[in-house]
Amino acid sequence: MAATETNQAIEAVWRIEAARVIAGVARLVGDVGLAEELAQDALVAALEQWPAEGVPRNPGAWLTTTAKRRAIDQIRRRERFERSLPDLVTPETAEATDFDVVLEEDPIEDDLLRLIFTSCHPVLAPEARVALTLRLLGGLTTDEIARAFLVPSATVGQRISRAKRALAEARVPFELPVGADRTERLASVLEVIYLIFNEGYSATAGDDWMRPALCEEAMRLGRVLAGLMPHEPEVHGLVALLEIQASRGAARTGPDGEPIVLLEQDRRRWDRLLIQRGLAALERAESLGGGPYTLQAAIAACHARARTAEETDWARMAALYARLAELTPSAVVELNRAVAVSMAEGPEAGLAVLDPLRDEPSLRHYHLLPSVRGDFLARLGRAAEARAEFERAASMTRNERERRLLLDRAAACD
Repeated sequence: MAATETNQAIEAVWRIEAARVIAGVARLVGDVGLAEELAQDALVAALEQWPAEGVPRNPGAWLTTTAKRRAIDQIRRRERFERSLPDLVTPETAEATDFDVVLEEDPIEDDLLRLIFTSCHPVLAPEARVALTLRLLGGLTTDEIARAFLVPSATVGQRISRAKRALAEARVPFELPVGADRTERLASVLEVIYLIFNEGYSATAGDDWMRPALCEEAMRLGRVLAGLMPHEPEVHGLVALLEIQASRGAARTGPDGEPIVLLEQDRRRWDRLLIQRGLAALERAESLGGGPYTLQAAIAACHARARTAEETDWARMAALYARLAELTPSAVVELNRAVAVSMAEGPEAGLAVLDPLRDEPSLRHYHLLPSVRGDFLARLGRAAEARAEFERAASMTRNERERRLLLDRAAACD
């Protein structure tokens, strides 16, 4: 195999195996920052050795074993300094005197879960959790994350470095939480995956309406988590929500990348396989109990099951939003309920739900509030008011594609 082909193979293997390698080493050293450094050392070793020796039969195991051996070398060097050993080795590892046993162990599922819960720890700010998760679990480079979120690479690098430092300073253990702590931490994990998906589904800034790579990465993380935690209803609920929403991807943009709103999409372009997978995950979530993500998936399913916008069960959707508002009261949920009510009962009924939100501080800079209100007013024939709302919404969004769409809708009011 040529050197170029080998390097491409190494890059592909690293993207797939990075999380497992880091997770396995982190269990040994108890520090995700150090674990990533050791995993990177193993990657460098692969770049040096594989072009000459060939890609091993099990490249992931080769990387993991190489990284663990380097970790063990560090531990053994520090064994000469008794006081330093407890800072580097976890209690679990300190009890093992035979490091060959550590090399032979392979609890991949537990290690990945530990890595997921650690990278999404609530001690970190949301943007730091997102960056660290994409780096450790997605195998994305700093530049790739920066491009995805339209921020400088230096900013992403700082977020990741600070996140690792914060985990170390807080002495966050590399372990699986239990009881109430597990429930709280799982909510953080699901939130991070959903944040990644949403940024891909409706980019907050820039010239592109969507960033499909982020949607795909979020779905991959969700599927991994569902495989690792098969009895958690909200994990399946989130997967269902992501799969169903992602099914609309091809229909959400026109030939030139312009946005196409939900009610105007060609539903023949929706991905039926993703819908089937999403509905199956929804059924699983509902059988286990479910919660807010499951309810959101059920709402998305109302769209997925309707062959046309007119056939959508808007009354059921409004009822589901009402249940969601009881579970997780928020102005955004109420705004979405207003849309469903307007479709089920008419724009006047929608305005009755929406207008009390106009003084809500959390929606003061949320462009979808005037956008939705503009739609209601346009349907009522109040063109001048609708135009003003669309123009206001256009001035608030940071996404260029969305801004043009809103200005077009404003112009159509004349």
